[in-house]
Amino acid sequence: MKSDTFHMSMLFDFYGELLTDKQKELFDLYYNEDLSLSEIAEHAEISRQGVRDAIMRAESILRDTEDKVGLVKKYSGYENKLIRIREEASYIAGVNSGLRNYEIAKHVDSIISTVDELLK
Repeated sequence: MKSDTFHMSMLFDFYGELLTDKQKELFDLYYNEDLSLSEIAEHAEISRQGVRDAIMRAESILRDTEDKVGLVKKYSGYENKLIRIREEASYIAGVNSGLRNYEIAKHVDSIISTVDELLK
């Protein structure tokens, strides 16, 4: 459930603008604020079934868009590769700490800094 929540939140971050304002509001309350369907229904002054239907429509739109466009999948792949680059650069920095080659240290620090910026 937790990974599905994370995945749906990622889809919302990438494609949320494709949803209606009402769908965005209900989706946000359900996934990001962790409110129950009943709590959302009371807040939105609609039926619990209405909330469920709106969230399911929003999920369908987000999933269908990801299936066609694939930005979340691409982003996840890039993020994992950036983490690997950072790990490798950190290893080089550790090896270089005994060698004290300042030119290598400068470039490794630049790589790590750039990766950290991209991961923000």
